[in-house]
Amino acid sequence: MVNPKNQAYGDDLLRLSYHSCQFIINLGESMTAMNAFYAQSGGVTAVINATACGVIETARSHKDFISNVYAGKNGIIGALEEDMIDTNLESKKTIASLRYLPGGVFGSARYKLKGIKENRQEYERLIQVFKAHNIGYFFYNGGNDSMDTAHKVSLISKEMGYPVTCLGIPKTVDNDLPITDNCPGFGSVAKYVAVSTQEAAMDVISMCKTSTKVFIMEVMGRHAGWIAAAGGLAKKHSDDAPHIILFPEIAFNKKVFLKHVKECVKKYDYCVIVASEGARYADGKFLAETGTKDAFGHAQLGGVASVLAEMVSQNLGFKYHYAIADYLQRSARHLASAVDVEQAYAVGKAAVEMAIKGQTAMMPVIKRISDKPYKWEIDQAALSRVANKEKMLPKKFIAKDGFSITPACRRYLLPLIQGEDYPPYSEGLPKKVQLKNISVPKLLNNSFVV
Repeated sequence: MVNPKNQAYGDDLLRLSYHSCQFIINLGESMTAMNAFYAQSGGVTAVINATACGVIETARSHKDFISNVYAGKNGIIGALEEDMIDTNLESKKTIASLRYLPGGVFGSARYKLKGIKENRQEYERLIQVFKAHNIGYFFYNGGNDSMDTAHKVSLISKEMGYPVTCLGIPKTVDNDLPITDNCPGFGSVAKYVAVSTQEAAMDVISMCKTSTKVFIMEVMGRHAGWIAAAGGLAKKHSDDAPHIILFPEIAFNKKVFLKHVKECVKKYDYCVIVASEGARYADGKFLAETGTKDAFGHAQLGGVASVLAEMVSQNLGFKYHYAIADYLQRSARHLASAVDVEQAYAVGKAAVEMAIKGQTAMMPVIKRISDKPYKWEIDQAALSRVANKEKMLPKKFIAKDGFSITPACRRYLLPLIQGEDYPPYSEGLPKKVQLKNISVPKLLNNSFVV
């Protein structure tokens, strides 16, 4: 929504149009370097800052094309509100340290731009800010919705006579972006879930004779069961945990579920369950739907572990414990996959390299060459093929009983959790580097309120 005070909005657009035309003329004559805008979007990951590092370090090595990288404070909102961070003022050492930091160092946001026809003013505002700050490159680091936004910005920027080179950079713990073999951020979550499942199971089995019989771990995954599947990596032998995995792709059947729990306890004396937050009934209703929606319009989920625990207690009488991995699974940088860190940096680096070659409305993707030894390379895909599309867990990855993964799934997942990339420690804790985060001076007279 535009602030009522934005009376100068149209005037600023007219005033800047002359300067932008003059700039484009000059650009054609002298190839003057432009600035880049980088933003982090949606739920962050343990390695999204490694991608930021890849973007900034690579941009710094191409000063003839990119003068500076401005980072959006709180994601795309930073561009709309002209609230950006000058990364040029950060030292080389500080930028390098981003590889080891979880969270989003510049701030992320669950903010979805509507369609161009629905809210054209937001897109016009973006171009207005880009013009004012000589921004010719837009790097949007996010998931499905973010790729859609990057694609739309590339279209409207051309329409408005100020073409912006727009690159989407993949990021999502859900691993549900199509075309790319996997998504940076997922490998580390998969490693965390697999390790946590294995360790929790060892705890439960040591006490199950006289104490807890059922342990449930709730993991993320609204529509796709990639993260839940990762828990299956802990099961190396038939009697190992997890004994039950609940995937969003498999309709939940209460009767069958309880029967399986009872059989597991009878056979092994305990039962470990990994449950996706997106577990749902045959009619599509989530087991733990709260009735509210998030900023992207998705149903707010949470609490499937408690729903299952109550179900087990009331119907089977077993003592239980449960854990909700929640933010821990996506922020555990101390347990990040080395492969994931490397790939997160690589897509950031590739995005810049693609941009300076003039490629736009594209996304760097990871292409798997072989499983063993694991080999991969960076490829590319048009944003139109990625935007608003989801990649579900293939049927061939889910066992016939609907409660475990197949050998094919294991072959896919295992390479993604390989290697350790520990952050530097100080006094027993990972070092927390503090950025200066100095704001870029505002150049526009009007304001914009999100």
